[in-house]
Amino acid sequence: MSEIINFIIEQGVDIETVYLILALPFIATLIVVFRQIIGVKSFGVYTPLILTFAFWAIGLKYGLAIFIVVLASGTAMRFILKNFRLLYLPRIAIVLTIISIAILALLTLAGLFDKEGLAGTSILPILIMITLIEKFISTQVEKGIRAATFLSFETIIISSAGYYLIIWDNFKNLILNHPEYIFILFVINIILGKWTGLRLREYFRFKDVIKHVDTN
Repeated sequence: MSEIINFIIEQGVDIETVYLILALPFIATLIVVFRQIIGVKSFGVYTPLILTFAFWAIGLKYGLAIFIVVLASGTAMRFILKNFRLLYLPRIAIVLTIISIAILALLTLAGLFDKEGLAGTSILPILIMITLIEKFISTQVEKGIRAATFLSFETIIISSAGYYLIIWDNFKNLILNHPEYIFILFVINIILGKWTGLRLREYFRFKDVIKHVDTN
């Protein structure tokens, strides 16, 4: 490891904490690349970022299971509560209550079927995923369930990519040995911030139009 990383660790900072803090801006930049260059949408940058770290804490398989239960139970409760004339905040509190019960049931079932990795999941990553439901519900209200579902799916894709980057040993060794590479992200994000071209997704979406323009 680099001298500066060794110095930080000697001050009592856990190496895993150092790694995750250094990895965070790389994951954020990866999310921007997905959105700006490839054209994959998501619930902003913050949501896939924290979901990535929740997946890292739990593991992708169990993280996806919990996240899907959160989305499914939250969506079901939203439709049930549509028949009640409730203010927004109490309605969200009821949704969170039902989600908590659903998660507890999931963990209990996991224990019954000897899925100790899921049953023993710590509370923090679960809380992270539960709190994301408000963003999902507000998107359902604004854009409809179809758009919210697609955004959730694409958010999962981006977060899964971030998860695989975090657990990649070569990436971990790279940034622990060369933490100065973090400064390259300033340049990359400035370039991305000035990006005005079509996204990769749009090339496929408008390929017929582009082909027609090129022939003329």
